[in-house]
Amino acid sequence: MKIVELDVKIPYKGRGAILARLYEKVRGKIRDVHFLPPTAEGVSEIRMEIVEENPSGLLSELKKIIKNGKISFKVLSEA
Repeated sequence: MKIVELDVKIPYKGRGAILARLYEKVRGKIRDVHFLPPTAEGVSEIRMEIVEENPSGLLSELKKIIKNGKISFKVLSEA
């Protein structure tokens, strides 16, 4: 098991629809979530800590969901 931090940057207007689909993929794996306010350009940032076996597989699935935004991740710890 690995603890992974996902940093998601998405447009503020489409945030609700993207978050609903994102939550379906990571349900039950979330340890911590931080919602940051949108920037002046209208970009909202969400940081999540997730417990995952295969973070690269999850990242490829999430990239399909988040088309208009950016997603990055880093492994915080391995167990």
